[in-house]
Amino acid sequence: MIIALYPGSFDPITNGHIDIATRASKLFDKIIIGIFSTPDKRLTFSLEERVDLATRAVAHLSNIEVMPYDIITVDFARQVNAQVLVRGLRMSADYEREFEMGMLNRKLYPELELVCFMASQEYQFLSSSLMKEVASLGGNIDSLVPKHVAEALRNKGVGKE
Repeated sequence: MIIALYPGSFDPITNGHIDIATRASKLFDKIIIGIFSTPDKRLTFSLEERVDLATRAVAHLSNIEVMPYDIITVDFARQVNAQVLVRGLRMSADYEREFEMGMLNRKLYPELELVCFMASQEYQFLSSSLMKEVASLGGNIDSLVPKHVAEALRNKGVGKE
């Protein structure tokens, strides 16, 4: 069984994230969306909220599980017996960052393969940060996130009706 780990902060999960997870779920036996508890950035949602939002967003995909973690990603990958690390690439800056991280991860966990998915054209511009900024300025984010995520953002006071 090939287990792939798709790590990130997912604050919150977007349709771009779901697109990558869906495409990965067709290639690997099991996908674990690993939600890192304390990324080095200001979060809108608690860890529990991020796990819940992501779990609801991928509930229709039977081979995806959402799990929180609070250790270095490669150690979490070992813990869940992942052989593959899944990442999404939107632009050249993502490539440079993922290449650097991939080389470090290879040093720390040589058995872990990195598989990068090119973002679908409709999501190449999308990031959680940019989406939250659009919402905070009153922009329509309905096509960028699942309905329950847009509602959760409004409940947090991000964005206007």
